[in-house]
Amino acid sequence: MKLSVIIVNYNVQHFLEQCLHSVFKASKGVNSEIFVVDNNSVDGSVAMVKEKFPEVKLIENKRNTGFSYANNQAIKMAHGEYVLLLNPDTVVEEDTFEKVVSFMDAHPDAGGLGVKMLDGKGNFLPESKRGLPTPSVAFYKIFGFSKLFPKSKTFGKYHLGFLDKDKISDVEILSGAFMLIRKSVLDKIGLLDETFFMYGEDIDLSYRIIMGGYKNYYFPETRIIHYKGESTRKSSVNYVFVFYRAMVIFAKKHFSQHNAKTFSNLINFAIYLRAGAALIIRFLKSIALPAFDFGLIMIGLILIKDYYAHNFKFIAGGSYSETLISIAFPVYTILWMFTVYLSGGYDKPVRLFQIVRGVLIGTGIILIGYALLPEAYRFSRALILLGTVWTVLSYLISRLSFHIARFKSFNLNPDMSKRVVIIGKQEEFERVHNLLKQTNINTSFLGFISADDNGNHHPDYVGNINQIGEVIEIYKINEVIFCSRDISSQGIIDYMHTLVSAAVDFKIAPPESLSIIGSNSIDTAGDLYIIDVNSISKSKNKRNKRLFDVLSSLLLLMLSPIVILFQDDKIGLYGNIVSVLFGFKSWVGYGKDSYEHLPVIRPSVLSPVDAIKNFTINEDTRSRLHLAYSKDYRIQNDVNIVWKAIRKLGN
Repeated sequence: MKLSVIIVNYNVQHFLEQCLHSVFKASKGVNSEIFVVDNNSVDGSVAMVKEKFPEVKLIENKRNTGFSYANNQAIKMAHGEYVLLLNPDTVVEEDTFEKVVSFMDAHPDAGGLGVKMLDGKGNFLPESKRGLPTPSVAFYKIFGFSKLFPKSKTFGKYHLGFLDKDKISDVEILSGAFMLIRKSVLDKIGLLDETFFMYGEDIDLSYRIIMGGYKNYYFPETRIIHYKGESTRKSSVNYVFVFYRAMVIFAKKHFSQHNAKTFSNLINFAIYLRAGAALIIRFLKSIALPAFDFGLIMIGLILIKDYYAHNFKFIAGGSYSETLISIAFPVYTILWMFTVYLSGGYDKPVRLFQIVRGVLIGTGIILIGYALLPEAYRFSRALILLGTVWTVLSYLISRLSFHIARFKSFNLNPDMSKRVVIIGKQEEFERVHNLLKQTNINTSFLGFISADDNGNHHPDYVGNINQIGEVIEIYKINEVIFCSRDISSQGIIDYMHTLVSAAVDFKIAPPESLSIIGSNSIDTAGDLYIIDVNSISKSKNKRNKRLFDVLSSLLLLMLSPIVILFQDDKIGLYGNIVSVLFGFKSWVGYGKDSYEHLPVIRPSVLSPVDAIKNFTINEDTRSRLHLAYSKDYRIQNDVNIVWKAIRKLGN
């Protein structure tokens, strides 16, 4: 056995499927065995592997054991002369395995090898080659010097920017996304250090290979696609803590006591600096648009009040009460913004009709409330109506301005934004075309680029694969979908690399798959088109869920003298009503559980499990119930769960 390929999977079923298709193609020229170690995924990964890839040696863990432990499980069973640790969010070329094995055979001093990695748009990923993160190297990386001076031999050591990315080089650190290791070297230096749960294990292993007397090589004569960012949100606070803590573990293990302490202090400082920055940036992003709208509406209301008072209301003298500005205007503004939010006016893509509808609903509520107020607090219906006109105009003008400025999130023509071509043979074009229809992806243009000469009579035909550059330019294409059944991985990567400056997005449709996979940048998660599901993460569903929580809390508060009679925990009922009403909890969700692979929602009083009586629910069933709840959200589900578990509302 020449090669053992090991893929550790955790809830990335569609990426794993695409990866395995490419791996089996690349294995045809090399005597190989393929392992998939699944870390207790609940997204159907295991069933998919069993159904579509029965040749795979599948290890099913009943918990998430971490990256190092899972790889070690397969390494202990591997028979190959070489072991390849491969991420599931990768695509390898058809001759990748032949080339890397031949190189290792010809270089007995090679203990490990990494390859040239490209992101989902064909851009080179600098982590394809890295230097050892010593305290000075880490300092330059953390504080941005490596980014400012990438080709400097002093400041650019983290990504070795001074080395030619197209030449074979001796490097210090390999990427865990593709890490080929001589099995005899692993027998000598030991397996992956299981102290590293995730991140840092590739640095540790690369360093131990060098300490064992071998070399690590960067080998750019073959390439892979790495959908970097799919499994981890690099901007998240959790990522910052886990990644940098892994660096501390590495320092304590390999550096002298003095250097390890220096490194640890530097890393700890970086952790709090980056984590704090992540929290601040997230907060500012979340409030920026509402704060802008609030300020714009308030300024307009004050100007309208002054103009109306001087020219119509108080011509002979007098003025409005300061209460109008300090209380009434902020209340009006917040109510208009809230009804716009409930109407979907803050959803993406922007819909102007939803904004206008929300403002008018808010005006109706304000006028009803105004009519119920004592005479002393009725300032002016005219100001409310003029304020309505201004609020509508402020929203429309600001959104149109954002659209003209080409802010992507404020594109007012989202249905016109997707101009797509599908590259493949006619049969696959039809299959992928039908799949796109089921994903609710709207396109203004969809063309067929034939991978052979037999598709030029199709009504959607716009050219053959050799004319792809001209087609993109003439038809203003902004998304290209490759059918991997008809085009080799090497061919796909070649075209991506050639068209990297064309400002288009690339996606790949694996054969017989219900997914279309891509990635827009190295910092974003891979874009994934799948048959549309009503995910709880949709803006509409999050809004409806919050509305249900508020209304049901108010109803329960009114009915609490009756509802409390049925409660197992009577005191807890009022605490939960307050918590849900003010947004600290939701009535229904995952309970106290949390899942990295499911949409993030508030902690909840109840979960779908609470609606099931007289059955013992194991952890696997519990996870699957929560997955089903998150994938197909309906308010009726929440109502049903609350009704069936009404005795547990105080828990």
